Amino acid sequence: MTGVRCALMRGGTSKGAVFVADDLPSDPARRDALLLRIMGSPDARQIDGLGGAHPLTSKVAVVSPSDDPDVDVDYLFLQVAVDRPSVSASQTCGNMLAAVGPFAIERGLVPAADGSTEVRVRLANTGALATLRVRTPGGVVTYAGDTEVTGVPGTAAAVEVVAVPTGKPLFPTGHEQDHLADHDVTCVDNGMPCVVVRAEDLGVTGAESPADLEADDALLHAVRRIRAAAAEAMGLGSDLDSMTVPKIVLVAPPAAGGAVLTRSFIPERVHQAIGVLAAASVAAALRAGGSVAHGLADLPADGDPLRIEHPTGFLDVNVDGAATSVVRTARLLMDGFVHPGPERIRPTDLEEIL
Repeated sequence: MTGVRCALMRGGTSKGAVFVADDLPSDPARRDALLLRIMGSPDARQIDGLGGAHPLTSKVAVVSPSDDPDVDVDYLFLQVAVDRPSVSASQTCGNMLAAVGPFAIERGLVPAADGSTEVRVRLANTGALATLRVRTPGGVVTYAGDTEVTGVPGTAAAVEVVAVPTGKPLFPTGHEQDHLADHDVTCVDNGMPCVVVRAEDLGVTGAESPADLEADDALLHAVRRIRAAAAEAMGLGSDLDSMTVPKIVLVAPPAAGGAVLTRSFIPERVHQAIGVLAAASVAAALRAGGSVAHGLADLPADGDPLRIEHPTGFLDVNVDGAATSVVRTARLLMDGFVHPGPERIRPTDLEEIL
């Protein structure tokens, strides 16, 4: 049997397979067909692959040396659908980004320094740049530490993530507030295209569990309508089945001392926490006086981090206009060879699907 070199890693509150680009086919259709076999899709349980039967655990990061002298590695994020034969590059992932730094050092793509090592990353999906600071005592990556990330049990070594904007408009529609699909919304992109909506405007409190929100058919219908209208208004296109953006984020007044309470659709399921870059986009919207979220938020002093509350805790985001920074953790779970399952979707079929 021929396996594919692969690391299984947790990055923040996500988990996925991480590859060096040279270990995968260069042709996107053949690469994606292989990833479906590796992750076990399409199947609601992903029983025959590495996937964990949820969008948060069905992720792939592809890492390669960068041709930019000011960048160490390029990072391509791919979302593998669980129950559909779909692989999407329409978004990036800030949680899996935290795993890219340790992986690049472990694979020898970036030399380690004694103490900590900076890894400069280009996010291939968006063109954005990020710098990761990874703990490397004695020139070796360590995953042990005392940093706690809500939504992840225990503690681990901190990975500091500083993301630089792409230069694209923060508000893609040109307005801090729009009226779309019969609702007032804020379309914002501070690393992740998001649509911020007041929870009360959709008939919920924003404190419901992800499972309860996913079971609310009327809510899901409204979310789909808003997402479709916003995708076109933001210039993202109209083929929602092939895209995982924009994300719909419900906001409500904070419940636990933070700045705002959130529930994030990704795009059909509800995040158990919130994506790093979705949180960055929400934080940017909170600071905008004309956004739908500004009036209900409890904003800290300028320069202090914004605490974004989510179903399993909170995420602190620093937004200073020039960059967004967060602290995440990552862990190497497995490093070895993964053996793809039998071919169920032919590359030519996948080309038609994509």
